[in-house]
Amino acid sequence: MENESNLSITMITMDRATSCIVFTRSDGKEARFPLDPSPFEQTSVVARLDFTPAFSTLLATTLSGDQVLFELPLEGVADQLAGRLVMYLDQNQWSLLSNADHGAPKSGKANQAAARRLREWVDQHRIVLPASAGHYYETGKRFSTDKRYDLGLTILQYSRGWQMRDPLQVRRNELHDTFCYQLDRPDRVRSAPVFTLTPDALYSPTRSTATEIRFATQNHLDFQTKALLTASVSIDIMLDTQRIEEGLDTGWTAASQHFSDWLDGLDQDSQQKRRAIDIHLVKDLQRELAEEAAAADVSKELFQQWGFKGWVRAIGGSPTLGLFREMLHSRHLNRGTTWRPNDLTDMMYLSCAAGYANFVVCEKHMRDPLQHGLKRMGSSTQVYRRLTDAVSAIEELLETPCAPASPAQ
Repeated sequence: MENESNLSITMITMDRATSCIVFTRSDGKEARFPLDPSPFEQTSVVARLDFTPAFSTLLATTLSGDQVLFELPLEGVADQLAGRLVMYLDQNQWSLLSNADHGAPKSGKANQAAARRLREWVDQHRIVLPASAGHYYETGKRFSTDKRYDLGLTILQYSRGWQMRDPLQVRRNELHDTFCYQLDRPDRVRSAPVFTLTPDALYSPTRSTATEIRFATQNHLDFQTKALLTASVSIDIMLDTQRIEEGLDTGWTAASQHFSDWLDGLDQDSQQKRRAIDIHLVKDLQRELAEEAAAADVSKELFQQWGFKGWVRAIGGSPTLGLFREMLHSRHLNRGTTWRPNDLTDMMYLSCAAGYANFVVCEKHMRDPLQHGLKRMGSSTQVYRRLTDAVSAIEELLETPCAPASPAQ
């Protein structure tokens, strides 16, 4: 008989049907407690949550019987990629993958085979397909409840809890760390991995106007509680039956179009126009530049001494911000460019992904400026327009003796 002192909790289950939370011990005995009030909202499709502390995984089962397995972060381990390749999919590619994964007739056999291959590599822990806040937003605003569920399910099942840190936070981290290196203070850098299982990495605190809620992580239980809560919420939000509304028009599209049209009318060479674009970008980033310089303990005098050229060097030398800058140059310098409402979102997330991932798959109108920017910055990230082409490239790379880790992780 197992000693009482050696017993441990092997499974924690939250069951919607019985309104109970069940703790299962290593000797097979159970303790049941009522879920009152129930954490399952009326619009939620989650029927059951199973958490295994020993294996650091969360299994969610929906009312339809579909299952989502999430990896959870390990305490004290900053980077759990362990050499896995990272492929970031633009939203349109997730839709294609979802159609292929669910056997939609229009998906085609080649895409269905690619989907099976990706699932196999994900299950084997050979690749990671991270989700981003952009994916959650784009999925949540779809009108069809059924299609929204299928797409959300695909993103959750293939990402397995892996997420890309909010580009707004990545950009700030890059500026902060650049300033630290310039001050010869490498011990002060944040070095936060971009592709991570870290709770709350999807959204930067700068997005919230409310006071940030911080967990006091004092012990292992606190750490697991936060990890479990944020993973459960992520799954629940993605699959919720209530559609989210479109965001407000910030005016960015109109301002970008006006600026491009103004550049088209200038009698200047490309270098002069590039400087104008840099001025436009620095003005847009002035708050981030100032705040992150202060966070890195850059004196006001030194910050002013660096001036415009120093600020542009800090931007251009950063993987995410540098690519964003290159994409702005490419698009603004292309005469007759038409800006669309979703362009800012695409550029923000794709520049962040391409700065750190091995592979990115996106639409042609974003692939071309992204590819051009990567070339100018000397990055090894591969960008594709077709999912099948990317899968072929991944297969070739996985067959090499030593597949490389993500470029800038």
